[in-house]
Amino acid sequence: MAELLIEASGVDTFYGVSHILHGVDFTVRQGETIGLMGRNGMGKTTLIRSMLGLVRPRAGVVRVRGEDMTQASPHAIARRGIAYVPEGRGVFPNLSVRENLVMAARPGIDGRREWDFARIIATFPRLGERINHGGGQLSGGEQQMLTIGRALMTNPDLLILDEATEGLAPLIAREIWHIIKTIRASGIATVIVDKNSRAVMSLADRSMVLVKGAVAFSGLSKDLSGNPELMQRFLGV
Repeated sequence: MAELLIEASGVDTFYGVSHILHGVDFTVRQGETIGLMGRNGMGKTTLIRSMLGLVRPRAGVVRVRGEDMTQASPHAIARRGIAYVPEGRGVFPNLSVRENLVMAARPGIDGRREWDFARIIATFPRLGERINHGGGQLSGGEQQMLTIGRALMTNPDLLILDEATEGLAPLIAREIWHIIKTIRASGIATVIVDKNSRAVMSLADRSMVLVKGAVAFSGLSKDLSGNPELMQRFLGV
């Protein structure tokens, strides 16, 4: 079996008195692509934030590479080979494209430097054309490319993408999906959260659907995509 990169077991997370996640289990192994789906407000981003130390679960355990990291800080979890592309992008607007990328550069936990500056520019030609532009001068799609490129500069074993195509024009969204396919082919494990469930399932080995903070489906993507009744019930498509 491939190495278990991250594992959430029985996670319960609250925001104040609001009980958001209810005993959620979630795993990602080396090289896997997982689709995390559900309608708006069902707990997808909260699950990601709970696993990355950005929100503290009230119950349950989060393990990274077998080590209990439930109470660990976000930077300690990131150093275990996990990169996060959050919804909203978060580029540094006053830094150039080059500076946004170079500031994140570091080898993977095993010393790999496969995703260096040259490879990022080859993968994202638009960024090469705007290399000296400030992050705030880029279009939404270019900012998304920059955020993904910056995450890859850390040479992660697991990349988590939260709504990577949200609000993008269809042509740019297709370009982002092509880039995600390239990342998947490179062997990096990926968690994809996106409203385009068909696109997610075409790439994901396994899919999980959250409904009101609980797991409603967890299994092979083909078993979900091939069941119109489940698709309608859980995703409304």
